[in-house]
Amino acid sequence: MKNVSNLGLAMCLFVCPFLFAQESEPETDDFKPVFITMTTTHWNGDPETDFSDWLETEKEYFEKVTSKNDLIIGSGFYTHYFTPDNSELVMVNVYQNWDDIEKAEEMNQKLIEEAWPDETARKKFFDKQTSYYGKEHSDEIYQTMRYRKPLTERSEKPLIYYVRKSDLAMDGQGKPENFKEFDEKVTQKNSKLKAYYTHRHIWGSNGRELQEVFVFDKLGDIEDFFAEEENLISSAWPDEKEREQFMGDLNKLFSGKHGDYIYRSVPELQK
Repeated sequence: MKNVSNLGLAMCLFVCPFLFAQESEPETDDFKPVFITMTTTHWNGDPETDFSDWLETEKEYFEKVTSKNDLIIGSGFYTHYFTPDNSELVMVNVYQNWDDIEKAEEMNQKLIEEAWPDETARKKFFDKQTSYYGKEHSDEIYQTMRYRKPLTERSEKPLIYYVRKSDLAMDGQGKPENFKEFDEKVTQKNSKLKAYYTHRHIWGSNGRELQEVFVFDKLGDIEDFFAEEENLISSAWPDEKEREQFMGDLNKLFSGKHGDYIYRSVPELQK
């Protein structure tokens, strides 16, 4: 991952006050935000590339490095399912705090040298690992928000991750308490939802971005989720005028622009 530059820190200082204001409700539980790095990369487009041992190679790295690095408190590997680019892969790491992002990279280097003490063997392994991917990638850093429904158990099969990336309006017109109310009355009550997470942009290409991550067992659950969501909305606000007023106020938090992405997890590379 790229080192966080002075420009990145300046962006964080500029954007963060607003984002913290978006979550101005007093903390009444034990929620503590953590930091997430997301690296979006791509499969190597060379038709001669041999992907037959890709998973075994990544598992070896995961077992010898990522799983042993206590500063990385969570990680995941997600492949394209329905996104604009079928070559896309997303690598995610989770850290307790900002400082641990850099410290974890230093720890990775130590673990790498321990796992592959012979320099020639080390180079051979990483040349092979690198060969699977293209040269272009992007890095983003997010901070978690309290609106969440965590996975209760590790899955041994791939799960479906539907990611909605929305742009915040950032004009002071929306009320954060409306998002909280919708989360409590609708999102948390949806039986089709296996897990749910929210992240806000801290460093990267889009300072307005808010991510919602919806986790499902299978693709068909997404359609059922939206159907149940409509029913929950109608039950929570049975009066049509009140319902329209609330949803209109809720939408003021966002610019109206959003993107939808669906990925599939790789269970063997999950921490």
